[in-house]
Amino acid sequence: MDIKRAFENNREWIEKQLGTDSNYFDDLAKGQSPEILYIGCADSRVTAEELMGIKPGEAFVHRNIANMVPNTDLNAMSVINYAVVHLKVKHIVVCGHTNCGGIKAAMQSMDLGILNPWLRNIRDVYRLHRKELDGIEDELEQYDRLAELNVQEQCINVIKTAEVQKAVAERGLTVHGWIFDLRTGKLIDLKIDIEKIMRDIVNIYRIHS
Repeated sequence: MDIKRAFENNREWIEKQLGTDSNYFDDLAKGQSPEILYIGCADSRVTAEELMGIKPGEAFVHRNIANMVPNTDLNAMSVINYAVVHLKVKHIVVCGHTNCGGIKAAMQSMDLGILNPWLRNIRDVYRLHRKELDGIEDELEQYDRLAELNVQEQCINVIKTAEVQKAVAERGLTVHGWIFDLRTGKLIDLKIDIEKIMRDIVNIYRIHS
């Protein structure tokens, strides 16, 4: 793609939006009040708004390699804090996807330089679920199952944070784990039992009383 084309596309997009709603950008400039915090993968094939069928302003979006929520990542922690405390989102979604390059890289015995510390977080998920994963013979199925388990573990990391615990208790904030299937285009709800997770970890990670 010629990068200059981006500006041509932008002009066409502006015309399209104004043709539908003459106040579109005036309304957009007034501020944001999203109900969803979406934490997804930075993969170029997966865009939050398109896969959920929503408009700009309806989701606060954070993306990184393999949709991770490391407890030591100031970026992710700041996003969660801002979304929960200030925007007061009602839902937090952690969304992984099939055929994830980050997941594949984490399962290879390779030195990937600066990526090593980041991928180590995914390898920790593999270590926690190694017995199940090693029992899967098909390599692609193994990768996709790790993507699911990674979403589950990142949901747990979200729940570990003080602001999320407080919002769950005080106003019913919910946390969801999804997978986007690149082969079919379908969103799959992993039906992660957040209440059970909270019961299991409450004695260790409880911050909000």
